[in-house]
Parts: sequence; C-alpha cells; structure tokens
Amino acid sequence: MSAAVSFAIFVVAFAFIAAEKVHKVKVVLVAAGAMAVLGLIPGDEVFFSETAGIDWNVIFLLLGMMIIVGVVKHTGLFDYLAIWAAKRSKGRPYRLMVMLMIITAIASPFLDNVTTIMLVAPVTVVVCNRLGIPAQPYLIAEVLASNIGGAATLIGDPPNIIIGSRAGLTFNDFLVHLAPIVVVVFVVFVLLTRVLFRRSFRYAPERVAAVMALQERRAITDPRLLKRCMIVLGGVVAAFCLHPVLHVEPSIVALVGAGVMLLVSRADVSDVLREVEWGTLVFFMGLFVMVAGLVNTGVIATMGGWAVGALGGDHFLSATALLFGSGVLGAFFDNIPYVATMVPVVEEMVAQTPDAKTGQALWWSFALGADFSGNGTAVAASANVVAVGIAARTGHRIGFWQFTRYGVFVTALSITIAWVYVWLRYFV
Repeated sequence: MSAAVSFAIFVVAFAFIAAEKVHKVKVVLVAAGAMAVLGLIPGDEVFFSETAGIDWNVIFLLLGMMIIVGVVKHTGLFDYLAIWAAKRSKGRPYRLMVMLMIITAIASPFLDNVTTIMLVAPVTVVVCNRLGIPAQPYLIAEVLASNIGGAATLIGDPPNIIIGSRAGLTFNDFLVHLAPIVVVVFVVFVLLTRVLFRRSFRYAPERVAAVMALQERRAITDPRLLKRCMIVLGGVVAAFCLHPVLHVEPSIVALVGAGVMLLVSRADVSDVLREVEWGTLVFFMGLFVMVAGLVNTGVIATMGGWAVGALGGDHFLSATALLFGSGVLGAFFDNIPYVATMVPVVEEMVAQTPDAKTGQALWWSFALGADFSGNGTAVAASANVVAVGIAARTGHRIGFWQFTRYGVFVTALSITIAWVYVWLRYFV
C-alpha cells in the first residue's frame, strides 16, 4: 500500500511539473512534505544518507560553483568570451551553436557537466543578447552536448562516479570503453542540430556589425581580480580532474574554492549570494526526498527485481534492458538517485554472467543508459535543472516541454546508437 501511495505522489508531482501550472519548487516541497507526513520516507535518514535522501554532494557542489561563477561574473570575463565567440562565428547562428557545443562537450568529460554548464551558460546568454537572438536553443543544445560529452569519463557525469566506485572501474576504463561511442554520438548530434533548431537560427546583420566592431578586451572591468579568480578557478578544475588521485569529493573542492574566491576577490558576500540560484537548490532537495520515498517503499527495487527475473540468462537482452530501461527511468527519476538505487540490482545481474567481458558489457550498458537519459526531460539531470534556472533568471525562460521535445528525441537516438555499439563490441 505504501509503495502505491509513494508512486502516486511522485506521478502527480511530475504531472504538475510537466504542466507548468504551478512553480516546480512549490510542487516538490508539497510532494516531499506529503511523503514525510505519511511516513513514506526514512525521517532519521533523509537528511543524512545520500542513498536514501538528499545528496548533499550535489547540493554543495552546485552552491560552491554558483558562488565561484558569481564572483567571476564581476570581472567582465563572460562579456569578453561572448564577444570573442560572436566575432569568431561572424554572428552565424549555426556556426555559433557548434562552437559553443564543442566547447561544452570538450570540457564536460574533465569537469562535471553541472560545472561546465554553469561556466558556459552565462557566456551564451550574453552573446545571444548581443546578437539579438533567442538564447533558449543554444542553452538546450549545450545541455544536451554536456550530458553526451560527460559520459566519456569517470568524473564527467555523477552517475559514472557511482558506477565506477561500485564496479571497481577506473578513469582509463571509462575512457577506453565509453569515449569512442560518445564521440560518434556527439558528431551525429552536432549534424542533427542543424535540423532540430533550424527555425531558431536568426541572422541580424546590423546587430552582427555592431558586435564585430567591439573590442573584447575592453569588456574586462578588473584585470587584477580576473587574474586572481583564474588562479583559483584553475586550482578547482585541477582538483576536479585529480579526483581519482586525491579522493576529495567535488563538493568539498567547490566549497573550498568558493571560500578562497571570496577571500582573494574581497567581494561583498551579500552581492555574491544574490547570484546563487536558491530556487534550483531547493528544487533538488525536494526531488531527492521524493525519490527517497520511492526507494524506501521498495518501488524502484521492485522494478529492478522484476527486471532480473524477467531477463533470465540472456545477457544481451539484459544489456539491452539496462540500456533502454535506464534511458526511460533515468529521464523521470533524475539519473543520480536512480543510479544509486539501481547499482545493487546491476551488481546482482553481473554476478550471474559467465565472464568478465559480459559483466563489463552490463556495466557499460547501464552507464550509457543512465548518462544519456539525462537528456530525456528538463528534470532528468542536474545540468538541465541548472540551465533552466539560469535561463529563467536572465529572462530566457525554457519551458518543460520546450526542453523535453528535443531531449526525448536526442536520448532515443543516442541510446539506439549506443545499443548498436554494445552489440558490436561485446556480443558479436
């Protein structure tokens, strides 16, 4: 009975989020509160266990990076990069989109995709404002590119960190097995954007001429502050990349970086904190609590157990189910708590495989499905929610269905290509 109630609450809340009639923060707070009042979540664990409640690593990573970006914003760096990108692309919309997607996709495997979006999105908004074009298509394309590119490495997407830890897979394992298919999917996606966003490509010669006449160096308002910020940001990025060696959580790195950034910049703390997307952070906390209700009442475990029993000993069918199943479920449950919940189920499936190659095929299928599922809906991955929040704050609102109609198609295509790759590489 409790499982049915928690599932019903989740479905109703998701329907309200999709309908966009009520603000999503209000929806998740009411839904999370309902689960707490009805005793569907572990009250003594929801604030202390990342597998059964709020994942504070994600929350504090976001908070730290929002503070860092808020300080960097005052240097004029984003205006500089925006003018530079506009001039390099000569104001051509598709060329600009490809440039921004490539930057995002290259950065995502080495930073996490949330950090990448938080650094690239403000630049995108500024350049689109300069050129007088809508920012929404560019932000959506960047998020999709980030979720694709982040799948290539252990640290590029949070689900990979969880899977790597549980399966004993290294940074190089992810690079060797997932990077090739990520490159293929990204190239197909770049070509596809020419068609997907064709109605959004606008070229205003007078705005382009005005931007081409600008000198980007003049956009830097405080060169000395910029140098200090770049040193701190470089240290944060290096610490992210050295996670397999340092074993320091990205959230700790981001918080320490934010503190050091505030110290070296001497910025007004109140001004910087106003740049933080508090609504986005609260939304994530409510969403984690909602998923905790599904975990605690056994909804997700039941789905996983059913899958194990239904697939039997057909390992290619198991890989297919993990790939497509994760693609569907991860799009609705947020892929971080989804992966944390399903990892034990996949571990049990791997234990029943005849050899290591087949077992790894299941892990890679699970990782690809979970990573690519992040493009499925506007709430499927942390980067999506962050981008939507930045868009709303800057006057370029992205609706749930505006994002999702692109995301669903890209997810389906990505997972289909990945399925062919898994079949050819591990089962033929």
